[in-house]
Amino acid sequence: MRVLPSSSLPGTWSRCVRFRVFVAAIVMLLPAASFAQQTEASTGPVIEHYGPVYDVTSNYGLEANVAYRAVMDVSTSPEQTGELNLAIESAARLLNMSAREGVPTANLKLALVLHGAAGKDALSNDAYRSRFGGNNPNDGLLNALALAGVEIYLCGQTAGFRGYPADQLHASVTMATSAMTVLTRLQAEGWSLLP
Repeated sequence: MRVLPSSSLPGTWSRCVRFRVFVAAIVMLLPAASFAQQTEASTGPVIEHYGPVYDVTSNYGLEANVAYRAVMDVSTSPEQTGELNLAIESAARLLNMSAREGVPTANLKLALVLHGAAGKDALSNDAYRSRFGGNNPNDGLLNALALAGVEIYLCGQTAGFRGYPADQLHASVTMATSAMTVLTRLQAEGWSLLP
């Protein structure tokens, strides 16, 4: 079958082919253009300086008129002391993303359960400094989360095993019997688990 160049096609057909090529070119450029606008994440509006997120066009997010309660299970921490715990920062990202989508802060209740390696991130600056030689890099993040209404718990079993007494915890952290206790209780009360 011989293909004719578009200039030799009948008028309407030629315009149709040119229009389809034009639309295809636009469609091919759109993902690149939208990606270029989303290459930098930013913080806020709930937690400034923490929880950077990308603005995306989404057809599926949290409903603004629904009340949510979620508990995040955090057991990891950077091996290197002095580094921000990105698993804790995920709470700030969730709050910032949700607020940008129009979810009122009152409709998203959040709790963190720290255990295992993340136990050290629940220490006060003084306790962290005496153990690791510097301020707790999570201090500002924990303060900001607490100000936003996030409940922060430390597993008492982790604290006992690692030697973290209650009087050495960050002011925003509550000592719990165990991580399992908090996770069991909150889920029984209808909180969703974010592992």
